[in-house]
Amino acid sequence: MTTAAEIMNPGAQWIPETETLDRAAQLMRELGVGALPVSDPEERLCGIITDRDIVVKCVAAGHDPAQVTASELCQGTPRWINDDADVSEVLSTMGTHQIRRLPVIDEDKRLVGMISESDLAQVLTDDQIADFVSQVYA
Repeated sequence: MTTAAEIMNPGAQWIPETETLDRAAQLMRELGVGALPVSDPEERLCGIITDRDIVVKCVAAGHDPAQVTASELCQGTPRWINDDADVSEVLSTMGTHQIRRLPVIDEDKRLVGMISESDLAQVLTDDQIADFVSQVYA
């Protein structure tokens, strides 16, 4: 059984919900990622922001990313997966909620990694990839 811990990209970092979007963009650049989990003061997941969110929902809307916080962009119910979950559970969660990035947490509820489409592509069969794509992009 392949687990989320085996699929994930380790070393993901939170951005606090009070941090501004310009800092989020800088952190994305430093880490070479396009999405960051957003945490509340107790380091619990309260959302995810993407580089596209910053551009479309902030910059293109005429807002100053130095004045808008990460929490202002977070929408919906955040989703995550336990590090010991198997790949079928990962696929089900991502497919059901039509998400392309999934934070991975350990038994202490600490962020340990992220799973993206490219991580899945390395472990799935062609048929599994096709099924995943049809669910997420439906």
